[in-house]
Amino acid sequence: MATPLTIPSIPIHALETVRIWTLHLLCLVLPLTCIAFGLTAPHPWWGTLPFVAVLTASIVADMRSPAERRQPDVTMPGWPFDGVLYVLVAAQLLSVALVVHMIAVAGFWRIDTLVGILLAGVNSGYSAIVVAHELIHRKEKHFQWLGRLLLATALYDHFAIEHVRGHHARVGTSEDPATARFGETALQFLRRTVPAQWKSAWKLEMRRLGDESMTWSDRRMLSNRMLHGIVAEWSVPLVLALVLGAGPAVVYVLQAALAVRLLEAVNYFEHYGLQRSGRRVGATDSWDTDSWFTLYTLVGLSRHADHHANASRPYQQLRYFDDSPKLRYGYFATVCWLMFLNASFRADMAGRLEEHRLGPYAESAREARAA
Repeated sequence: MATPLTIPSIPIHALETVRIWTLHLLCLVLPLTCIAFGLTAPHPWWGTLPFVAVLTASIVADMRSPAERRQPDVTMPGWPFDGVLYVLVAAQLLSVALVVHMIAVAGFWRIDTLVGILLAGVNSGYSAIVVAHELIHRKEKHFQWLGRLLLATALYDHFAIEHVRGHHARVGTSEDPATARFGETALQFLRRTVPAQWKSAWKLEMRRLGDESMTWSDRRMLSNRMLHGIVAEWSVPLVLALVLGAGPAVVYVLQAALAVRLLEAVNYFEHYGLQRSGRRVGATDSWDTDSWFTLYTLVGLSRHADHHANASRPYQQLRYFDDSPKLRYGYFATVCWLMFLNASFRADMAGRLEEHRLGPYAESAREARAA
C-alpha cells in the first residue's frame, strides 16, 4: 500500500513574517512608478496623468487609512526586510538615472520634465531619504555607506552627521535645529533649519576631528566627512553638466531640492511644539501616526517615538506607543496639509498639544511662565 503524502505544516510565525514582509512591499510603489515613467518616456501630456495620479492616490489613501496598532513579532528574521532595503537603494539609483537620461535624450522643455522632477523629487524624499534614515542608524558599516549614498542623490549627505549625532541627542530642546517651535510656520522652520543643520553638522565633525576652530590648512581636514560628502554629491551634477549638458544637471538639482523640502516638512511635524529639558527622550517627545498606509509605505517611519527610544532598532521591529501624541493623518496627507494650509495645521496641532498637556501646555511650561 502506498504511503500517503504528507504536507509539512508551516509555522504560524513564518506566515506572520511573510504577511508583514508583503505589506512592507508597498514601499516599492513610488520607486517603481518613477522607474516606469523613465522607461516609457517620452509621453504626451495626457500620458503623464496616470503617474501623477499615483501621487494623488497616495495622499487620499493616507487620509482614509485604517489604524495599525499591532506590536512587532520579535521572532521575525531580519534578512527579508533588509532585502527590501537593498532593492530600494537600487531602485533609487535607477529612477534618478532614468529621469536624467530622459532629459538628455528628449530635451528639457517638455511636460515630461516637470512631471519627472515631481516624481523623482517625491521618490527621493519619501523613498531615498527615508530609507537612508533607516540605514544610517544601523550598526553595520555597509548599511551606513548605502545610507550616505542615498543622501548624496538628494545633495544632503551632512544629514547623516547632524541627524545621528546632533538631532537624536538634542531633540525637543531649543538647541536642536530640527525641532520646530510652537507657532513656527513651515517656511520659517525651513529657513531656519536648513542652514542651522548644516552648521551643526560642521561643528560636530570638527569636534570629532579634535578642534572646532581648526584652519583649512590643517591636515586633519583631509578626514573631514562633511568635505568628502560635498565633493562626492556635487560631482554628480557637475559631471552631468559637462557630459550631458545643463538640462540634466538642472533636473538632478531640482529633484534633490524637492526631496529636501519634503524631508524638512516631515522634520517640521515630527516634533512640532514638543519640549524636553534635561530628561531622557520619552514617548511623548515625538509625534506618531496610526496610519496603516504610512507605516508600510515609509518603512516604519511613522513609529517615530520608538525610533528615538531605540535608534538602531530595525523598521519592522518598531513598537507602537499608546503614550505618544498622534497626528490627525499619516505622513503623506500631513505634509500636504502643512505646506498648503499651514495656519489650519498649526491650529490643529495646538489643540492636540493642549489635549495631551504637552509643549507650551505642559505643567512645567505653565509654572515657568508664572515664575
